[in-house]
Amino acid sequence: MTVMDRVKEHYNEALTYFPEDRIVGVFLQGSQNYGLATPQSDVDTKLIVTPTFRDIAMNRKPVSTTHIRANEEHIDFKDIRLYIQTFRKQNLNFLEILYTDFAIVNPIYEKQWNRLVESREAITHFNPYRSVQSMKGIALEKYHAMEHEYPSKIEVLKKYGYDPKQLHHLVRVEDYLGRYINGESYESCLDPGPMKQELIEIKMGKYSLADARSIADKAKVHVEEMAEYAYSIYPNEEDPEVNELLDDVQYEIMRIAVKGELG
Repeated sequence: MTVMDRVKEHYNEALTYFPEDRIVGVFLQGSQNYGLATPQSDVDTKLIVTPTFRDIAMNRKPVSTTHIRANEEHIDFKDIRLYIQTFRKQNLNFLEILYTDFAIVNPIYEKQWNRLVESREAITHFNPYRSVQSMKGIALEKYHAMEHEYPSKIEVLKKYGYDPKQLHHLVRVEDYLGRYINGESYESCLDPGPMKQELIEIKMGKYSLADARSIADKAKVHVEEMAEYAYSIYPNEEDPEVNELLDDVQYEIMRIAVKGELG
């Protein structure tokens, strides 16, 4: 079964929770987007939905939850209003869906979604200062998670003494951050290039605990040094044109949804 077949499964399962006209689209997230999938990799997605008119009128909390499928794959349900905010926060884990080749977009919202895709480099550089902050935060999170005894990671920690997947995330973000600061496009940064094989081997448990700790410590220091340099060259400013675009796309998608609901 191909990745796209599994994304379609996610879409069909989402239809049991939301009517089709509320679904903006479903988008692949994770390792398949940057060529780091292994045979053990799950297919996880983000599902963007619109609120109903009643949700808006009653000021109900926007949808934001993770649905775990029977096979343990994840679908993150997220209200369009919250998802647009993640773009402003410059979170790498949310921005990547603007570049995925594995997506199903509802035709009634496709024109508006395509406006975002066409402007994705501008969106991913909406606030480079904030983008670096996000990358640093993700890297430090992976650093601290590497040996943390999460219930789902007990067997992995018994086998390796650490979680190789967290180490590979840390090293990937380190590489990504350096290339971003050096002016590579966001799309280019997503592709690990010559680092790909090394990252896959790290993910598969290539290193001993002692070596993994050494690599992680060096990566952490490097990330912190690069972030401090970036803070000195990037003003903490938002791009007003991108802000306007995000507002307008959110407005238009919600207008289409409410108009369709109310007839």
